[in-house]
Amino acid sequence: MFDKALANMNNFASSFLIYLFALYLRSQIVANSAGSRKRARQAETRRKHNASLRSMVRTYLKKVIAAIEAGDKEAAQAVYPNAVSALDSAVSKGIFHKNKASRHKSRLNAQIKAL
Repeated sequence: MFDKALANMNNFASSFLIYLFALYLRSQIVANSAGSRKRARQAETRRKHNASLRSMVRTYLKKVIAAIEAGDKEAAQAVYPNAVSALDSAVSKGIFHKNKASRHKSRLNAQIKAL
């Protein structure tokens, strides 16, 4: 029992160290020319912005799923348009593929109708 807990802790510690190392490497710009250094800075800025948008969409989807799991049809119908709007916005910016967004919208709508 104790060995299993220790192994899990070691796995977590090693995963965390790998994560920290990846962050360190990401902060190191290894580009040679001024133009490639600028492109690396732009890519990092875009990556952070895209991650923020992706997280926002996931949060909206979780709100709809939580309302569905609670069995509250009115609440689900109230937050569903916000999730759809955020999804469509992310698709137009290239964060998600249009088919993935369509699949999410279709499944959520079907689940709301089934309540």
